[in-house]
Amino acid sequence: YAIDLLRGLLGKTPMFGICLGHQLLGLALGASSYKLKFGHRGANQPVLNKGTGRVEITSQNHGFAVDSASVESKGATVTHVNLNDQTLEGFVHQDRCLLAVQYHPEASPGPHDATYLFDCFARMMDTRRAPTTEDMAAAQAALQRRR
Repeated sequence: YAIDLLRGLLGKTPMFGICLGHQLLGLALGASSYKLKFGHRGANQPVLNKGTGRVEITSQNHGFAVDSASVESKGATVTHVNLNDQTLEGFVHQDRCLLAVQYHPEASPGPHDATYLFDCFARMMDTRRAPTTEDMAAAQAALQRRR
């Protein structure tokens, strides 16, 4: 029922999926998921932000992944990749105004590596468009200046 609900909301309201929300949004778009052999567990999972080239230290606890090729075939752009196994860790969809990450930015294992995503979501609510690479880089830079 959650996937159907999200499918009905796609494009109507900005959405930010975290962990299970990432997987549900991928499935709502029509992408596929698969079971990981070992899963991602713990507070030291390295994730590459493909747009900025920065590595974020993340906290994760999941056993499934959204397939990168299938989410891209639905118009999404891959933004984050797990450096241990190259699995999908984040995506945006400009037409559907959504942002999703597989990890927990609120857990702060980095400790502030991924908190810029909340700034991106706040801006997404104002602009009604998903963050671009430039938006993410600007949010990361602003976070650095605030520290």
